Amino acid sequence: MSKAITFSEYGAAEVLRPSEVTPPEPAPGQVRIRARAASVTPFDLKHRTGLMAQAAPARFPVIPGLDAAGVVDAVGEGADAAVGDEVLGFTVGGGYAEYALLVRSVGRPRSLSWEVAASLVTVGETASRVLRQLDARAGQTLLVHGAAGSVGTIAVQLAVARGITVVGTVGEHDVERLTAQGATAVRYGDGWAERVKAAAPRGVDLVFDASGAGVLADSVALAGDSARVITIADMSAAEHGVRFSAGSAGSAGSADQADDSLPQLVQLAAAGELDLPVWRTYPLDQAATAHRDIEARRNKGKVVLLP
Repeated sequence: MSKAITFSEYGAAEVLRPSEVTPPEPAPGQVRIRARAASVTPFDLKHRTGLMAQAAPARFPVIPGLDAAGVVDAVGEGADAAVGDEVLGFTVGGGYAEYALLVRSVGRPRSLSWEVAASLVTVGETASRVLRQLDARAGQTLLVHGAAGSVGTIAVQLAVARGITVVGTVGEHDVERLTAQGATAVRYGDGWAERVKAAAPRGVDLVFDASGAGVLADSVALAGDSARVITIADMSAAEHGVRFSAGSAGSAGSADQADDSLPQLVQLAAAGELDLPVWRTYPLDQAATAHRDIEARRNKGKVVLLP
């Protein structure tokens, strides 16, 4: 038996409980890792509370967690790694555990910490996917809402590196960091649209909403066409004719739907060309505390569990 965090009903963070489980066996194409780090994502919180019950109904008991990194200790037929390899990737069956299954795993460069390795998976894939869906190109101006969040900060860096002019909405305390990434920072809150117009007098071509802060109507007006706006966080997207983008984080265990951007993102992060702040780490048995801290918006960066 091994340790894991499970929940057997929807509810507040208190439903997360340390449990003893049988280590999973890898199916063809999968590897099992002895986990060194597991990322806590917004999807995990939505899954736990039941907000994703229609799209991803739970089969209790659930081990949450989409992303993990660790050392391979068992492999399925045709797997892309060998026993002893250090890898990261999307989990199958949950990542808040001492042992987790991964699909499409990617090797961990030694210059990449375990915490960042586990943190990069879903947020990196999401940022890369939405930029691709927007067909964002050099010379365009992109507005990123929630630019200081984990997905937003990766999207900003990838876009700037491609020669895209980026304007990002952030809180006052994140202005300096966003500016250092090569973007123009605009304070969110009342009047944000007018501040964006002042910051981008030639207009905005595309909008990536990673905030879910009720900004879609004004974003469509700024971009001039709802087809130029994508959200990953606002469930009212259809009311505004806006696309809601959901990939591997959109349904538990659907990592096979992910794009192939992760190896490149890993190399960029390992080379110091992509920064993803990790705010705090917690022992596995403090998963409930980690969830509460995110719900209280205390975190200023990724939250990671250390099994």
